[in-house]
Amino acid sequence: MRCDRVGSHPYKFHPAQCENGFVPVLTFQEARSTVLREVSQDRILPPAEQVPLGEAAGRVLAEPVYADRDLPALDRSMRDGYAVRSADLPGRASVVGQVRAGEIFTGAVEWCEAVEIMTGAPVPKGTDAVIMLEHVTRKDDVIEVERTVKPGENINPRGIDAKAGTVVLEPGRRIGYGEVALLATVGYATVSVYRKPQVAILATGDELVGIDELPLDYQIRNSNLYSLAAQVRQAGGGAVLLPVARDRAAETRDLMERGLSADLLLISGGVSAGKYDLVEDALRGLGAEFYFDRVAIQPGAPLVFGKARDKFFFGLPGNPVSTMVTFELFARSALDLVAGCKASARPLLWARMTQDFKHRPGLTRFLPAKIECGDITPIAWKGSNDIVSFCRANGFLVADAKRESWVAGDLIQAFLK
Repeated sequence: MRCDRVGSHPYKFHPAQCENGFVPVLTFQEARSTVLREVSQDRILPPAEQVPLGEAAGRVLAEPVYADRDLPALDRSMRDGYAVRSADLPGRASVVGQVRAGEIFTGAVEWCEAVEIMTGAPVPKGTDAVIMLEHVTRKDDVIEVERTVKPGENINPRGIDAKAGTVVLEPGRRIGYGEVALLATVGYATVSVYRKPQVAILATGDELVGIDELPLDYQIRNSNLYSLAAQVRQAGGGAVLLPVARDRAAETRDLMERGLSADLLLISGGVSAGKYDLVEDALRGLGAEFYFDRVAIQPGAPLVFGKARDKFFFGLPGNPVSTMVTFELFARSALDLVAGCKASARPLLWARMTQDFKHRPGLTRFLPAKIECGDITPIAWKGSNDIVSFCRANGFLVADAKRESWVAGDLIQAFLK
């Protein structure tokens, strides 16, 4: 596509993306960086709301969380063993009591005395170390220790995790089960979170029929609408399902305008260069600004990203696997940012190839694979319509655009589904 549209015309590209009058195809990293940059600098944070802690998982924290007391609130033992005075050892000590988690030893430990102690229990006054059971010989109420013990050994000091009044969780963080545990620890029965972003999903094409219909040979069921809705919900958004946009310009534009009332618009299909691929023209009529319209990846090369009516949109390829993969690689990061997350980029992992692998350089390829215990095995598939093979995979290997081959034992980048 030529860059002579840049200027007064609402369909425009960033000048830095133009060379010799044409918009270049972006690499995977360039396209992902573009999404993160544009959404980060232009987003408006959603309003906050209070939810019970039991409903907070998956939401994005809207306010800082403070420790309501020192964590831990007192010195506590890290091991089962004996609380001792380090200066007394090596040597013998008389056992004068026992303390477990949820109790406190009310006395004070004197010279050559010890208290039997359980993991998590408060350290008795007068002791400054805990000797592990494995390092103690006990006979009746006397223990014998043959090694030295350092002050503070096997003790978590008061406030070592956090001091009262300090921030333990920053806003913009997605709440997982670890965050739920910390919120409960510091007494947050309710949590301030950002409102869930609403994501409009629009599938396009005359070939689509409902999932409860029996398609003719030249038709397909509208699976993308439901797979994208599932991905949006798993990513913490609310899915707004729009009617199918048939291959008619006015209808497509009207449905897109409706979709732009949501926080983010996802469009499936109609982004290639065919006669009835109407998505970009319809968006242009809505004053869209395009940041890219093609990425050097497979599957998913005809990928559109831009902004219209102050809302970001993605034009995702229509083939099912392409749709799902490009959502995970690009749209999910945008959704995280729109939801209030401070930063978002799908992490790429490293895995070891279990067999030789070769591809044609030039594109970054995301191919279905099985990832287990750090090993990765490609799964044979027949292209971006092959949902059956896609469902046999639990992740994707990422074939570098600049490298042709790998042998068994080589490391290769990957990501989990």
